[in-house]
Amino acid sequence: MTTLPTEVIGDAHTSTFHWEILEDLVDVGNRMAGQEGERQGAERVRDAFETIGLRNVHLDEFEIDGWWRGPATLSTSGTHEETFAADYQVLSLPGTPSDMVAAELVDVGYGHPEDFEDAELEGKVAMASSETPSDYGRRLHRMEKYVSAVEGGAVGFVFRNHVEGCLPATGEIGYDNRPGPIPAVGVSKEVGQRLLRHSASEPLTVELDVEARNEPTDSVNVVGEAGPDTEEVVMVTSHVDAHDISEGANDNGAGTALVCEIARLLTQIEDELETRVRFVPFGSEEIGLQGAYHSATTQDLANVKCVINIDGAGNSRNLRVNANEFSALETLFEEIADEFDVPLSTSDTISPHGDQWAFVQEGVPASMTSSTSDSSGRGWGHTHADTLDKLDVRDLRELSVLIASAALTAAEADREFPQRTQEETKTMIDDGYVQELKIGGRWPYDDGNE
Repeated sequence: MTTLPTEVIGDAHTSTFHWEILEDLVDVGNRMAGQEGERQGAERVRDAFETIGLRNVHLDEFEIDGWWRGPATLSTSGTHEETFAADYQVLSLPGTPSDMVAAELVDVGYGHPEDFEDAELEGKVAMASSETPSDYGRRLHRMEKYVSAVEGGAVGFVFRNHVEGCLPATGEIGYDNRPGPIPAVGVSKEVGQRLLRHSASEPLTVELDVEARNEPTDSVNVVGEAGPDTEEVVMVTSHVDAHDISEGANDNGAGTALVCEIARLLTQIEDELETRVRFVPFGSEEIGLQGAYHSATTQDLANVKCVINIDGAGNSRNLRVNANEFSALETLFEEIADEFDVPLSTSDTISPHGDQWAFVQEGVPASMTSSTSDSSGRGWGHTHADTLDKLDVRDLRELSVLIASAALTAAEADREFPQRTQEETKTMIDDGYVQELKIGGRWPYDDGNE
């Protein structure tokens, strides 16, 4: 196995290059997909790529369905008359339409499919927790809960965070069906608990008043390359966009900063690369993986050896990898962990969450590469609290060595990562995720009359 030279590892363990990029990304502020801050972030990464000396550095533009946040208010009436309008109480969810509705609130708990089946939601406002129980077996995405509410006849949707601290969680609910059919807001755990308490003994009427703008705009991927000019490529990716309510430090400024650092490390030993390595921080991950889909549909996927997607890395130095049941890719990271004598957490589930899914669904070996965390669900992610102070440069240094080593090894000419057919991938996806993808209109396969 090819390893990083000692001098490169030493450089990595004293580097601040990634941290300086991360500071600049969070200083941009709002990096919402299709908005000016996303482009500013992409331009900062492009400049870093040029400084490093990557080849073919450019911005790759594509059109998306954009969304701009307006004010959101949740009011209650009856025995408890209150109005929640502060951004630490309530936020609109990307993809929501502008609308005003008033109806009885019905809580559906965690939002399991069976919770929606048991609830009487016709003409009501549905409220679901952001939490997925640890014993459920798969993550329940907010979009699945939103669509289930719509199909149950709800006229509005409230997504209550399970993380304390006056932090309403944001997140896309529209995906390819923008704008969504009913207004949707996120509320803090504290507001959610109050709504639960006030609706426990008698019906509670809530009014949602949401303003938002849905219209086409342009997003952008950043591209740069290192290594020989081979047809085959190893891709190292992340996403540069972030939700507009926070600086997006961990999700996913850290991942993009790591891509830049890994590129810097590998250019120091570019002559040792045996396969071209393409570095691509995507745009528009948070609103439907649109940058990744643009990349996947504008290149010959037969030439993509593997994809190492970095998202959610940096909240610790302990590597976590979901290889989406591509055994050769999981073996790669196991070898790296053994080489450096560090822990590795792995998953044996094919997951449709993250930019790697645009490649996995087509049978291309692709991993979600992150780090472990003690938080439940997203933790600080998708909230105002996703800030730089939660991260430590020492963790980025450790992760950059591990992932750069994986990319270098993946680029070995005789290292193989067998692709799957679409049919093989389709049959391997857990039934729960099949249901989620179909409910959300994201099922990528033609099932005939099914």
